[in-house]
Amino acid sequence: MSALYSMTGYASVRGSVREDLGFTLTMKSVNHRFLDLQMRMPSYCDGLEIQLRRILKENLRRGHVDVTLQMERQASAEVRLNSGLLGAYMQAFREAAGLYGLSSQPDLSAMLRIPGVMSAEGGLSAEDISALETAVLAQVMPLVEKLNEVRAHEGAALTAEMRSSMLRLRAFADEMAGLRNGVREVQFERLRVRLAELTQGIAVNEERVLAEAAVLAEKSDIEEEIVRLRTHIDRFLSMLDAGGELGKRLDFLLQELNREANTMLSKTSAATGTNSLRITEIGLEMKAEIEKVREQVQNIE
Repeated sequence: MSALYSMTGYASVRGSVREDLGFTLTMKSVNHRFLDLQMRMPSYCDGLEIQLRRILKENLRRGHVDVTLQMERQASAEVRLNSGLLGAYMQAFREAAGLYGLSSQPDLSAMLRIPGVMSAEGGLSAEDISALETAVLAQVMPLVEKLNEVRAHEGAALTAEMRSSMLRLRAFADEMAGLRNGVREVQFERLRVRLAELTQGIAVNEERVLAEAAVLAEKSDIEEEIVRLRTHIDRFLSMLDAGGELGKRLDFLLQELNREANTMLSKTSAATGTNSLRITEIGLEMKAEIEKVREQVQNIE
């Protein structure tokens, strides 16, 4: 039996690139029809984002998943100088001055204000970025495992609730099966009496009248629906026992359960008597229980 995962979960891990540069990687997931990955990462992590998407698509199936990478620096490392970029600008300035015969020197204050020369957030060197990618990728699978632990715990709770609902539906089906014979007899007798009133004083074949009444009563019988309902319930429970990726399949099965409940309500709507009223009550309770399970299934992977 494999675990059944909820799509709701949260996990976080911390790592370091060097002594003065660390990071926190978090994942938060909620229900969604498909796998929807949303990345919140620094602009210099485009290459890392592509690798993260590939790994997560291989290990997650459904859900809206927010992935956030936050950098953590010590105060002494808050501002970094991109010396290579600054040197390139200085060289370009001197070449331009020599080209036009100027003796002016570059203004260092102006140079330091050039985007990318000094940065408190995005000034990582190529070596730092490579080390960051390696460190983050090493934490991805442990983070996915932590996320799945949370989602498995939530999935177990949902499974227990859905199993209880299926057992209640089975009890409703059993009660309905015990009531259906009485309803059919009442409907048959009602039809027979009504036909007798309509044909009073008219020569009719009583056997033919009773046969027609039996056909009408049979059309309102719900035995087949009860059988199919029980079959769907057993199938639902066996799928819960098997576990795995069940969200969409369970949703389809609930549609079938709801269809049987609707048909039973439709067939018994014109019936009279205490048993018929109770069957209507059971049908409504079944629909409410099915809707409750449907809401829970929406959060299953």
